[in-house]
Amino acid sequence: MSAPITDRPASRTTRADANPTVEGAPDPRRWWALATIALGVSLVIMDATIVNVALPVVIGALSLDATTAEWMNAIYALVFAGLLLSTGRLGDVRGRRRTFALGMGIFIAASVAAGAATSGAMLVSARAVQGVGAAMILPTTLSTMNALFHGRERGIAFAVYGSTIGGMAAFGPLVGGWLATDVSWRWAFWLNIPFGLLALLGILRFIPETRDPVSDGGFDVWGAVLSAVAMSGLVFALIEGAHYGWWRQTSGALSPVPVALALALVAAVVFARHVTRRVRAGRSALVDPHLFGIPTLRYGVIAAGIVAFGEFGLMFVLPLLLEGTLGYSALGAGWMLVSLAAGAFLASGMTPQLTAALGQRTVVRIGLASEAFAVAGLAWFVSPTVAGWVLAVCLFIYGLGVGMATAQLSSLIMSDVPRAQGGQASGVQSTIRQVGSALGIALLGTLLVTSLGSGLDSRLADAGMPVSARVPLVELVRGSAGAGIPALDRMPDAAQVAPAAREAMVAASRTTMEFATAALLLGLLATLALPRPESPRPEQ
Repeated sequence: MSAPITDRPASRTTRADANPTVEGAPDPRRWWALATIALGVSLVIMDATIVNVALPVVIGALSLDATTAEWMNAIYALVFAGLLLSTGRLGDVRGRRRTFALGMGIFIAASVAAGAATSGAMLVSARAVQGVGAAMILPTTLSTMNALFHGRERGIAFAVYGSTIGGMAAFGPLVGGWLATDVSWRWAFWLNIPFGLLALLGILRFIPETRDPVSDGGFDVWGAVLSAVAMSGLVFALIEGAHYGWWRQTSGALSPVPVALALALVAAVVFARHVTRRVRAGRSALVDPHLFGIPTLRYGVIAAGIVAFGEFGLMFVLPLLLEGTLGYSALGAGWMLVSLAAGAFLASGMTPQLTAALGQRTVVRIGLASEAFAVAGLAWFVSPTVAGWVLAVCLFIYGLGVGMATAQLSSLIMSDVPRAQGGQASGVQSTIRQVGSALGIALLGTLLVTSLGSGLDSRLADAGMPVSARVPLVELVRGSAGAGIPALDRMPDAAQVAPAAREAMVAASRTTMEFATAALLLGLLATLALPRPESPRPEQ
């Protein structure tokens, strides 16, 4: 099994890899490998956002009902979250390059099927398989970088990695809006094919094979099953809580959400006992509990989870605000979010120099402070008549912060992890980020919808509208999370309600952004627990 992790210098002796170029002279292919990794991660991140923008067009083209439309995205998130720990460890045991390549192949094949879908069932099934491929790609890319880069080059590599994630999350809506508007929604999936094949070629040509050299070669199957049940149950509950109800459905029947939460809790407890027993018995486990004895990983993933809560909660609110209230089209909202991507990409050029001068912890804190400042600015300035350039400036500053914080926080989390166990650590941090993002979308999304409904109802009541008239209008706006506001302008009997609905949406968005700001500041405080860097020790 992987050697237990301690804080003693001797633990560094486990930082060996199967590929001798990693520990000897730097691999000459490493920068091409980084480009390949960035391309692979781009496809996974962009696929999650590109589909959101194309969803209304897909619903119309395939005549999807509301449940199928919801599951088109939910199934991807559930499978992705449920397999991250398993695929991270699979890369350690069987080879990260092999796992990366297999995941990319699965992702491409599923993209072909998704783009060719003729029914909702076919599309949902293809999205589930896409989640399998994505889960094999993300943790193996991070652990491969941890094995290939060190020293000053490490800061550069993680800056590129972090900016790619932040930039593609913002760039995806633009591409999705363009494809859905001017080409075909099918190309939102088929776009993965040529770029996926290019990434696959790069994997086979430039990325060396790395793995855990001291693994017993076994794979913890029961650990994989338990982790999948725990994570899928938790993410399902967070995603579907607002839809089904946290306890009972509107029909009075018991909601599946508390059942999913209970199942997730039981599976998590059994999983913790299972991996602890395996490690004590000298057998390989899906996650070595000793990893959490590394302070940078332990406190880093806490900070990462909190930050993901604020970041993804904000990214849920922004498109709804731009399109539902401020009058932007899907393509226009995509162009507005490009300013965020520009900030993230600019950060990739600045971060290595800042890290060399100030250190990783300081750069992470500057990045998180920039994010919090930008989101607070959005909350302060947002109004139905806010100028586009004001939003663009705030989003640009936010993007700068994302580029700096995401990159260096990922690097800090992995910095003291033995390279042999990079897949486990990558899976852990990716899983925590996924839970944080799902929690952010669930709680901040619920806050947005609740504030929007109560705010509009209060405004209409103050205007003298009777309950019987305002209830259906409030439900239309609340049920669509503000996306239905433009429809009010086209309803002769409800046109006078549209201004009140926009005011209520702005107020609800402001409240939600304030909570997102608080989450980012809490993440900033969590970085205070990160240990100071020790003097460099030679690799053994």
